[in-house]
Amino acid sequence: MKINTFLKRIRYKFKYFFPQFSTNRKEILNKRKLNVGSGGVSFSKEWFSCDIDVLDLTKKKDWKRLLGNNKIENIFAEHVWEHLNAEDTRLANNNCYDFLKENGSLRISVPDGYHPDSKYIDWVKPDGTGPGADDHKLLYNYKILTKRLEDSGFKVKLLEYWDENGNFHFIDWSLAGGKVLRSRRYDQRNNDGKLNYTSLIIDAIKEQ
Repeated sequence: MKINTFLKRIRYKFKYFFPQFSTNRKEILNKRKLNVGSGGVSFSKEWFSCDIDVLDLTKKKDWKRLLGNNKIENIFAEHVWEHLNAEDTRLANNNCYDFLKENGSLRISVPDGYHPDSKYIDWVKPDGTGPGADDHKLLYNYKILTKRLEDSGFKVKLLEYWDENGNFHFIDWSLAGGKVLRSRRYDQRNNDGKLNYTSLIIDAIKEQ
């Protein structure tokens, strides 16, 4: 075995069994902000961005390995939750709640099932025509996502969403909780003044 390969294995095993010394944990605890399911996108130096190879949202042992007994201030997930089935959603919501500090927030954005444009719905629905839609498990609306987050103990604040009557609602949310690119404000597909592509965006707050 080459010496470099041997040393890499030793370092991996050390970090696995003694995760408190891992670079990931030190960086996360320094930043206190976690961008999950990032797909390799890192939008701010304030955030630690990772994907499923570092953190499986549904597995508490992954959270423990990454954070130990520590808690963080913010979790951000842009277009991740629609890739989880109902049971995995429950587990992910519970884990996020457990590893957030008091008054910490989980910001979620997902395709909006109440968007009035049928072409949009065909694009984002499970097995839809858009990229990645073949892996979509659920098409959320504000009622469904709110209920599931409240079931895990969160208090929900709606930031952007369509209602069942085709009306769009939004508030001027802060970037402190994470910048949602697929949103009314930042998606370039809306540059013509029409809401061609928006997301259902929610802040879920852990109050206690």
